[in-house]
Amino acid sequence: QVQLVESGGGLVQAGGSLRLSCAASGSISRSHTMGWYRQAPGKQRELVADITGGRSTNYAYSVRGRFTISRDNAKNTVNLQMNSLKADDTAVYYCNYRDYYYNSWGQGTQVTVSS
Repeated sequence: QVQLVESGGGLVQAGGSLRLSCAASGSISRSHTMGWYRQAPGKQRELVADITGGRSTNYAYSVRGRFTISRDNAKNTVNLQMNSLKADDTAVYYCNYRDYYYNSWGQGTQVTVSS
């Protein structure tokens, strides 16, 4: 099993910044992808950004140029720097880990952007 612990999130005004962090522990494989998803009320969970072990990144179109995902392979952590936040970014953000054997989720952290 892989466990994920998230930190960060909170309330911020539009145009502001927040940083989310996620630490993975347990049966971590050498080849895995970590990422962030979000789910707004009444909407489906969607990919925000993910990053492979080789640091290839993938971003949702709506966050490109504003959000940056990064990882520390030695610490098994992934971070999401969110800048120029908009009201539409308001959602619960979930950390995700996936490899050949596991697809694990964090408990979620609330991000609220006031306009």
